[in-house]
Amino acid sequence: MEIRTFEGSSHCGKVRFTVATTRNKVVVCNCSICQKKGARLLRVAPEEFELLTGCDELVAYRFGTGVAAHYFCPNCGIHPFGRPRSAPDMININIQCLDTIDPDDAGFDFIPFDGQHWEESVATLNSAMAANHS
Repeated sequence: MEIRTFEGSSHCGKVRFTVATTRNKVVVCNCSICQKKGARLLRVAPEEFELLTGCDELVAYRFGTGVAAHYFCPNCGIHPFGRPRSAPDMININIQCLDTIDPDDAGFDFIPFDGQHWEESVATLNSAMAANHS
């Protein structure tokens, strides 16, 4: 599979990043925070992600177990990426923050995740995501 490179940012542009990946599975989660944010999440390895600007701007929001980190720009409030509880060694890119593509026309494979029943559903999610990248 071909490596695709995406550029993304917060609304105000203070936080900017690039992603270079072959991954195409995007998690559509219905947990309390993802549902309210409207985030759709592309899970990538840290080496596939580069934060270009805004490192000093970002604020992390944590709740529940405190494992997941939901990073947002304090200037505009947008959530461009985070660290998922289901795979804390990875980075979840909010594809709604990608600047260089229309997320609905980018060929992503959308994977529903029942985050409202996280404990019962996480093994199925991680299995589906592992099938994405071998």
